[in-house]
Amino acid sequence: MPEAPDLVVIREFLLPRLVGDVISGATERKPLVLRNMAGLASGGGLDFGTDIAGRRVESLERQGKLLIVGLSGGRELIISPMLTGGLMWCNASDRVAPSTVLIFEMKSGMHLRYFDQKRMGQVYYLSADQRGEIIRLENQGPDVIDEPLSLDEFKLGLKPFRGEVKGVLTRGRLVSGIGNAYADEILYEAQIYPFKKVTRLTADELVSLHQAVYTVPAAAVGVLRERVGDKIHRKVRDFLKVHGKKNDSCPRCGNTITAITANRRETNYCRRCQPGSLPDK
Repeated sequence: MPEAPDLVVIREFLLPRLVGDVISGATERKPLVLRNMAGLASGGGLDFGTDIAGRRVESLERQGKLLIVGLSGGRELIISPMLTGGLMWCNASDRVAPSTVLIFEMKSGMHLRYFDQKRMGQVYYLSADQRGEIIRLENQGPDVIDEPLSLDEFKLGLKPFRGEVKGVLTRGRLVSGIGNAYADEILYEAQIYPFKKVTRLTADELVSLHQAVYTVPAAAVGVLRERVGDKIHRKVRDFLKVHGKKNDSCPRCGNTITAITANRRETNYCRRCQPGSLPDK
């Protein structure tokens, strides 16, 4: 899943290339991902490919784990890659990967391609006044890359939640932009057991969590800026300390990194640095 650090770098790469270009055509190669909300609003008679052709890209913004492409004529594309989605910027002549779902043909001769092996993401095509209908966009908390919440604001934001700390981080209501990978890294940095209830966090753990929520993604942006380049379709995660490092040695204490699958996702952590047990759930 592209998370805030990934999408910051993807946006920085695409911004000078995409904005100002014109979409000359669009092809939906596979169903389920595209949500033609503009078409639905017109009674279902508005064809996506016909309506988007000729529209100029006027802006490219990011909110949490979403990219928002502003188009001329008051249209927008909101891209939510979810678990397996991603973007590729390439020449029109480049081979089309089997996982490619949408192809946007640009007047410049380039392609912006959205791929999604399991088709779990969503690409919304809508009028700007329809934004409020996208719950995932409207229910986001302050962005994790933006100005940090103060410690008091952070604690206040946690008060409505009673669940496990990792789930609270990835839900996006406290802060937006954190997914599975960076939640693992944040909790490792803060030395907090991922399945601990937020109501049981100590005062010291709250301080550590608050700090890690902002320092870990910010540091990742710096690494990604150096390493991603034009390969925005590739997830660069090998520099992470625990996520995806099952059975490797903990870089802090040398203990073996543990992996537990729960809630349909794998959680990686160090049992020694992040002590806890499943009954703590």
